[in-house]
Amino acid sequence: MKKGIFARLFDWTSSAPQQTQNRENTHLAKMQETGAQDNAQAQFALGLRYALGKGVAQDDQQAFAWYRRAAEQGHAEAQYHLGLMYVEGRGVAQDDQQAVAWFRKAGEQGNVAAQSNLGVRYIDGLGVAQDYQQAFVWFRKAAEQGDAEAQYNLGVMYVLGDGVAQDYQQAFVWWRQAAEQGHAEAQVSLDAIHADGREMAQDEQQAVALDRRAAEQGIAEAQFALGVRYAKGDGVVKDGQQAVAWFRKAADQGHAEAQYDLGQRYTFGEGVVQDDQQAVALIRKAADQGHVAAQYNMGFMYAEGFKLAQDYQKAFAWFHQAAEQGYAAAQNRLGAIYANGDGVAQDYQQARTWASKAAEQGYVEAQLVLGVMYSRGLGGAQDYQKALGWISMAAKQGDARAQGNLGAMYATGQEGVVQDDRQAYAWSTVAAANGDATAATNRDIFAKRLSPAVLAEAQALAVQYFEQYQPKQ
Repeated sequence: MKKGIFARLFDWTSSAPQQTQNRENTHLAKMQETGAQDNAQAQFALGLRYALGKGVAQDDQQAFAWYRRAAEQGHAEAQYHLGLMYVEGRGVAQDDQQAVAWFRKAGEQGNVAAQSNLGVRYIDGLGVAQDYQQAFVWFRKAAEQGDAEAQYNLGVMYVLGDGVAQDYQQAFVWWRQAAEQGHAEAQVSLDAIHADGREMAQDEQQAVALDRRAAEQGIAEAQFALGVRYAKGDGVVKDGQQAVAWFRKAADQGHAEAQYDLGQRYTFGEGVVQDDQQAVALIRKAADQGHVAAQYNMGFMYAEGFKLAQDYQKAFAWFHQAAEQGYAAAQNRLGAIYANGDGVAQDYQQARTWASKAAEQGYVEAQLVLGVMYSRGLGGAQDYQKALGWISMAAKQGDARAQGNLGAMYATGQEGVVQDDRQAYAWSTVAAANGDATAATNRDIFAKRLSPAVLAEAQALAVQYFEQYQPKQ
């Protein structure tokens, strides 16, 4: 396999950092300058700062003004926040119709919070005529993106038959998804639903009985749920073979999640005899139904030659399907494929695009890669401020490579980054403690540039960062 993007891009860490002139422009001033140039992301970020009072005096009118400028350029998050301002009457007169208009713009771009809010507004008739069918449409959009509140509301609509034909099985499906995310009302409602109607579960045994009765009546979602119970020992004695038996029943009915979970069990021999052929077949079935984790796993197997012959073009195809569904790990891998030219023409612009999508979801590797790409000018304009921002995000998620690179950036004071030996020492110390050998060498260099008093401050800061920014589990 070709040398990876991480190996090729992370070699830039400075071994002989140089001090440059302090920059006088603050980050806020840079944001205002960029916002004035009609940069929608900068305008939205300024709106957030004024709304929260972060680095500036809290000012709803300024927040509204910056959100509006970004929203009018089509920035979905700004459109959603502008809708909230109209709902709450913050920085502008309260106006439900305007709120709906901006939620709709954001929702049509896939903003899940806006979609869920539109569902509520159609249910309650706020800013629009009450319309249960439209409420159902918007709740479904949000629910399919994983929004627990929308999943719960969708279940309620199926139980009541509001805007859709009454269907307890569908209610069960959506409440189960919401409950698995910890939605308390869905957890209570889930145990109340019954194949012939509804009844309140009195205790955990009753809840298991409800799952079992629905499963025995052939409801695939209940069969899968019962399999999960046996897999985890949730309300029943943990039993891998029983878990497999119920997963198989659901999988045989085409339940994608059951197919995927059963495929994973065949992969690792959990409750079944390990079987690569069965594993791949089941995971492929789930992937063919659009199961995003299964699509990612198909891509991984082809990319790594794991259980399948290595095939970068097939890996690219599966990663692309998962990435288009918003799966951050797949977006990150797609970016690496474009950067490395594995099965596709090398394209740093596409690499940056996909790394950005994953980074915006908090995927730490993508944040680091994106920062490095901005620092190197790969796939677009070089921008040290954006490099600093993304690498900082990765560092604060505990990534040792990002922490080491952040220390080097503070040490050299590249354009747009204020040189700061104290920060350089602190971040290099944390990176070294987390296993970055190059950062340990740099830390010793930086220490010699500090007076005893400043070194003590830097060491205290390093302790604080080490405790605060450990790798995510």
